[in-house]
Amino acid sequence: MKEDSLHETYIKRCLDLALSGSGNTAPNPLVGSVIVYNGHIIGEGYHKQFGGPHAEVNAVMTVKEKELLPLSTLYVNLEPCSHTGKTPPCADMIIQAGIRNVVIGTVDPNPIVSGNGIKKLESAGVRVIHTILRQECQYVNRRFFTYHIQKRPYILLKWAQTGDGYIDIIRSAGTREPAWISNEISRMIVHKWRAEEQSILVGTNTALMDNPRLNVREWPGKSPLRMVIDRSLRLPANLHLFDNTNNTLVFNEKIDRHAQLTTWVRLDFGTSVLTQLLPYLYAQNIQSVMVEGGRKLICGFLEAGLWDEARVFVGSQHFGNGVPAPGITTIEPGRTAIRKDTLLVYLNRT
Repeated sequence: MKEDSLHETYIKRCLDLALSGSGNTAPNPLVGSVIVYNGHIIGEGYHKQFGGPHAEVNAVMTVKEKELLPLSTLYVNLEPCSHTGKTPPCADMIIQAGIRNVVIGTVDPNPIVSGNGIKKLESAGVRVIHTILRQECQYVNRRFFTYHIQKRPYILLKWAQTGDGYIDIIRSAGTREPAWISNEISRMIVHKWRAEEQSILVGTNTALMDNPRLNVREWPGKSPLRMVIDRSLRLPANLHLFDNTNNTLVFNEKIDRHAQLTTWVRLDFGTSVLTQLLPYLYAQNIQSVMVEGGRKLICGFLEAGLWDEARVFVGSQHFGNGVPAPGITTIEPGRTAIRKDTLLVYLNRT
């Protein structure tokens, strides 16, 4: 097998390992690492949780015969860090371990690291090869890259619509229960997604009519930061959002206040709310937001071009009339069948 193909094989393994940390590493990236000696993997690891050892450290720790490290190649999907944060620099650890060959999937976009890890390794005489499966590596860490390059969170839109294009029946607050469109498997998948994102956002009408918990119940993992836009503070205190079981942000035009696990953040509703909300989240180190709001909120993101991915469940039932679903007509989606549902995934690459 050619050298390039071997490198790609091992970087793919790094990506598989990296995904094992989904939902637990933010604001750090997803990173996996393997150590190869004479065509055999002798060590591997991934970044398991924020504040814990990085992937390269975990991989080295699993190597039983440390004397093989100078004769081995370390593979990692993201450039090793070169600075001291929660843990010491991985580039220093690699040098101290005597590893002489390193293959990297992509350069780190974080200005603190970007290129510096490679320079440190090369200055110590380590042979470095980088940009192997770069696009695949950046996709796995698309939240991390969006945050550092675009200076905002990665924005994921999610909704469910009927086969005839409606997201809800016509109803008023408290008059009827939400009309379920997706099946139970699809709803479980949504909870898995929630566990993978740092925050989740809804608008006033969704909070008022559906009274959602916006937590993770049907999948293991931690619940995201809950957020709601409530301009005039008309949401009642007995909603699940205010049960103090999870941190919650309320974006409004009246007050800045904090009580227990709820924080009210005042914005200027006389101008674009989204262009204020996103910089606020960036400053709070929030790298991703899942928008589960109704038509008005989702269309606001779409019309502003402020979105990166949309996941749309299309159910098999028809309402005949109701609230029209948002529409994305300029991008061909990926399609996956989930029993009688169809999951459409749109990627905004503009």
